[in-house]
Amino acid sequence: MNPLLTKLQPYPFERLKQLFASITPNPAYRPISLGIGEPKHATPAFIEQAMLSGIKGLSGYPATGGDPKLREAFAQWAQRRYGLQLNAATQVLPVNGSREALFAFAQTVIDPNQPGATVVCPNPFYQIYEGAALLAGATPYYAPSDPARNFAVDWDSVPTEVWSKTQLLFVCSPGNPAGAVMPLDEWQKLFALSDQHGFVIASDECYSEIYFRDEAPLGGLEAAVKLGRSDFKNLISFTSLSKRSNVPGLRSGFVAGDAALIKPFLLYRTYHGSAMSPVVQSASIAAWNDEAHVVENRALYRSKFAQVTPMLAEVMDVALPDAGFYLWAQVPGPAMVDGLDSDVAFARDLLAAYNVTVLPGSYLAREANGQNPGRQRIRMALVAETAECAEAAERIRQFIQSKN
Repeated sequence: MNPLLTKLQPYPFERLKQLFASITPNPAYRPISLGIGEPKHATPAFIEQAMLSGIKGLSGYPATGGDPKLREAFAQWAQRRYGLQLNAATQVLPVNGSREALFAFAQTVIDPNQPGATVVCPNPFYQIYEGAALLAGATPYYAPSDPARNFAVDWDSVPTEVWSKTQLLFVCSPGNPAGAVMPLDEWQKLFALSDQHGFVIASDECYSEIYFRDEAPLGGLEAAVKLGRSDFKNLISFTSLSKRSNVPGLRSGFVAGDAALIKPFLLYRTYHGSAMSPVVQSASIAAWNDEAHVVENRALYRSKFAQVTPMLAEVMDVALPDAGFYLWAQVPGPAMVDGLDSDVAFARDLLAAYNVTVLPGSYLAREANGQNPGRQRIRMALVAETAECAEAAERIRQFIQSKN
């Protein structure tokens, strides 16, 4: 067996399952889960129809690089959304969802034979970043998020000696779990560090289309163009249909950026067997070419968050995020309860009393430099219909009030 597998930590939801193993939820309430970030809004009918129309393509092997029409759909969407001029032949690739692409990309760009090979990622973070680094033979470094800046990452806290060994930097904007969007000056800082130390930037942007301000979140490639880096040197962005179009089961997205990185990534994917099914390609073309359903989806989230956020803000420290579909809330009370971190105890006791599932923030982070920046926080995914999310919020409010 690959000995690096022993370095992998249990996924947050496996830890949650273990935490709840001995808990009997209150049967007086129907179960409501705010734990998993899985879109629940209906998949648009035209996407389902487009998938059916692609069935005739099943008689042949699909190309790993995808149908030229699909790559052109990627490029056209990037032009409409970010004003980018991408070469559909050399600067974009289809991927089977952002998760597999983020993992596979690390295997492509990391050289574990270099002394101290390091991957920097935010903390809290999407656990694929850590797993991808470990299985590529690198060491993760966890850059802490700053609560004073809506949990934006404190890149200045990363020592120069860490940057000098860094081969890959994972950026998540809008962020998971707090929803912070990186401004242009932070991108400028990271580009300068990349130029100085030679590392690659992987920009995870799967929440880019769910936002609450008038201005759409800045993308990594968009930032590069604004700063005169139109070749996207050492930069790849990762974009997915899962949240944008409510098709998490489709497993479809694309990567775009530096052609010098896209080429070896395509080579890796060819050997890895990562070609996208023709039916998925057909549905994806339809989804990327339509924006009306995205606007409707965003409006649903805006309405939902406008109703739920004030309810919870009455009893806990929580605010509307810049983007994404999570609320990242501070748990009231002491840091420890019954020998557990308060966020863990909160999730356990909330399920037992009110049959609502939330995810402890400490499960989404790592202890680094004596701190776990997810401690005393919970992540709530407002993915269900508004009425169900509002009911969950009301139960959480009652739960907190019952403890005061």
